Formats: sequence, structure tokens, C-alpha cells
Amino acid sequence: MALIDSYRRNVARKQDEIARLTEQKAKEYTKITGFNNKIQTATRQMNSSKSVTTINSRLKEIHRNQEDIARIEKKTAEFETKIAKKNKELQAEQRKLGNEEIKEAKKLQQQQVKFQLDQAKAFSAVNRTLTEHSDAINSLNELPEEITVLFLASNPRDQGQLSLDEEVRSIKEMITKSRHRDAVKLESCWAVRPGDILQYINEYQPTIVHFSGHGSSDNELVLMDNNSNTKLVSMRSIVQAMSVANEDLRLVFFNTCHSKNQASNVTEYIECAIGMNTSITDNAAQIFSAQFYSSLGFGLSVEKSFNQAKAALILEGIPEENTPALFVKSGCDASEICIVAE
Repeated sequence: MALIDSYRRNVARKQDEIARLTEQKAKEYTKITGFNNKIQTATRQMNSSKSVTTINSRLKEIHRNQEDIARIEKKTAEFETKIAKKNKELQAEQRKLGNEEIKEAKKLQQQQVKFQLDQAKAFSAVNRTLTEHSDAINSLNELPEEITVLFLASNPRDQGQLSLDEEVRSIKEMITKSRHRDAVKLESCWAVRPGDILQYINEYQPTIVHFSGHGSSDNELVLMDNNSNTKLVSMRSIVQAMSVANEDLRLVFFNTCHSKNQASNVTEYIECAIGMNTSITDNAAQIFSAQFYSSLGFGLSVEKSFNQAKAALILEGIPEENTPALFVKSGCDASEICIVAE
């Protein structure tokens, strides 16, 4: 129980006690009136009587009533003493209550001041957060209404044949099922040769470039020569090509074996890139890439889309979820990079 509540109860109790004593005193005073009336009646009877017996009887009656009056006056005096004492006690409790109310008022005022200061700090923190994230907010506001995914496929005849047509079909199907399907345009180019890369990038101005095919353990990309056989392109050449690509390019996806170093080096110029730590099976490559673009199509960040694509491999029972690797340009945060407008 709060101290102020205890003082309020004490004040109320003292007031009740005083009221009860005052009521009892008033009842006793009422009795005095009755005894005085009896004395007056006995006095008249005594004055009008010549009988000694009657006179003596009335004198005794008057004396008895006077004694009763004296007894009541004594009792009422005791009530007055008690009332006076209770009044002093009441005043003491009222002083305590008053002091406590002043303390409570000061405490409430301090709490209100603290609340106002805390609110000011909170508003300041919100404003600071908004300021810190203004670049990210501006980036979201500037997201294009439509992005282009440029799918570059190369499957030389002297290499193991991949189901690249199945991969592009799966990607197209998952994009079609996504919330922002109208915002993602998929352009596929086949039998890609080294000289085609910049040509197609300039032609389609993609937001994402997706390489699909083979990769070598020496960080090389396997494309095709003029005879549809293997043409190895060095990592340095690929990175150089990406560094001079269109300004809208934000992500490069190497869905090829042994491509993590290519992806890592590309992020010197591009916001983010995906590569493979080692070799990846045809089926895993299809499922991972299809889910990644589906998640992007729902307006998710690059990081969340990447993690959902890994989860899709686990759900399919394909133990290759640690093969894909995500790389981000220094100073960027994949959790805040959204390529498709939400």
C-alpha cells in the first residue's frame, strides 16, 4: 500500500471517530433537556403544594434530576475532551497527508519531465535512424518499375551437356508465379561466345547478368568458340567486362562450377554477386536459381532471396546448400539491397 493511501485512510478514520463522538455528545445533551423539564414540573408542584410530604418528595425529585444532569454534563465533558484529542490527531494526519501529496505532486512533475525528455530522445533517435537510412530509402524509391535479367547460356559440344533449357524454363515459371512478375523481364541468349557478352549487355541494359554453363577449377568461364567448342575466358577478362558494363547492372550470378573467385572479384565494381564454391549438379543449379529469382520477384532483399534459395535445396533433399556463395561490395549490405520494387 502506498504511503499516501495510508494517510488518506487515517484521515478518513479520524473524521469518522470525531463524527461518532459528536453524535454521542449530542444525544447526551438531549437528555439534559428532559431532566430540566422534570425539574421545572417538580418545582411548580412544590410551590403550589402545602403538603410537607409532597414538598419533600418534589425536593428529592429535583435533587435526583440535578444529579443526573451533573452526571451527563460530566459525560459530555469527557466527549469534548475526546473530540479535542481526535481533532489534534486529525490535524496531524492531515499534515502528513498534505506533505505526502506535495511529494507525490513533485514526483509526478519529475516523471512528466522525464517522460518529455524520453520522448524527445526517442524522436531524436527516430530522426537519426531515418537520416542514417535515407540513402537506402532513396534507393528503394528509385527502384525501376521493370528490371531485366539477362540469361547468358553456353554449352559447348565438347563439354558434358547441361539442361540449360530446363533451368531457364524453371526460372521463367517461378518469376511468373511471383507477386511482381510484371516487373521482371527475362531475356535469354544462347551459345554465347566471348564477344557476345558486352554486345548483349549493351543491347538489353540488364539489372542482373546470369551466366549459366560450365566453369573450370582455374577460375575460368567456359564459353564457345566459332565452332561451338570450348573457349575459356579468364576471371580477369570477366571482371573487366563487368567493370565497364551498364550503370544499371547490380548483380552478377555465376551459375557455373568453381565460380566463387569470379563472384568475389566482380563485387569490386558491382553491388553483389553469386558464385559456386565448388562444382554444382545440374538439378541443384536449376532449383537454386529458380527460387532465387522467385524470391526477388516477391520484393525480398538479395540476402533473403539467397537464403531462401539455399532453403529450397534443403527442402528438395539436395545436400548442396553450402555450394552457392553470396558476395557483396564493400560498404553494402545484402539485407538492404532490394532489386525489385515492393
